[in-house]
Amino acid sequence: MNSPQPPRRRFLIQAAIATSALPLLGVLGSETAQAQALKKLPASNPQAIALKYVEDASKTTEAAHKPGSICGNCQFFTAATGACTLFAGFSVNTKGWCSAWAKKA
Repeated sequence: MNSPQPPRRRFLIQAAIATSALPLLGVLGSETAQAQALKKLPASNPQAIALKYVEDASKTTEAAHKPGSICGNCQFFTAATGACTLFAGFSVNTKGWCSAWAKKA
C-alpha cells in the first residue's frame, strides 16, 4: 500500500522544487526589466546616422529604400520589445527604416 508522505518530507520536497525555480524567475524578471528599460533611438546616435535610420520609412529619400521595407518586417527587429540588434539598448519605430534592412525570413 502507498502510505501518504509525512508532512515534513512533503514540505522539504516542495521547498526544494520552489528553491530550484527561483533562478528561473530571476532570468524572466530581468528580461522584462530590460525590455521596459529600452529608450527610443535618438536621431543623433552615431550608428543611426551611419545607417541612415529614419523613424518613418515613407519619408526617406534614400535610393536603397524599397517600398514596404520597414523595421517591423526586418530580420534584426524584435517585435516583442521594439528592439533592433543593430542599435543595442534602444527601441526603434516599427514603421522606421535603415540601410541595413533585411527581409525577415
